[in-house]
Amino acid sequence: MESKIRKDEAAWKQQLTQNQYFVTRQKGTEPPFTGEYEDTETAGTYKCTCCGQPLFRSETKYHSGSGWPSFYAPTSEEAVEAETDTSHGMRRTEVKCSRCDAHLGHVFDDGTATYGVALLHQFCGPGVGRRLKKRPG
Repeated sequence: MESKIRKDEAAWKQQLTQNQYFVTRQKGTEPPFTGEYEDTETAGTYKCTCCGQPLFRSETKYHSGSGWPSFYAPTSEEAVEAETDTSHGMRRTEVKCSRCDAHLGHVFDDGTATYGVALLHQFCGPGVGRRLKKRPG
């Protein structure tokens, strides 16, 4: 894994749009069913909006009904980090980019075997934290 990217808030604000900054640096969200990637079927790799690290592959994306892009696996175990989030009176697992700590959403273990995966972890969150690098076709 590459070393952590550390920037001050002013540098992130200069690099990102206001909405990207809100979601990735301030742990915000976008309204469900409004994001650019919620319903896309395009083949490719989803990369971190902030640092470009590959996070998820389109083959692991599925329609969870949550209103946000959902994946059942990251590109690698090292691509994302998880930490406990107790905000909003809930106990959840937040998912972050392991390279720059960008907020990517939350992971939910729903215990189903969707798509032949024995234990499904639903990585879902605002699409603004990722950008799709399309596969040449």
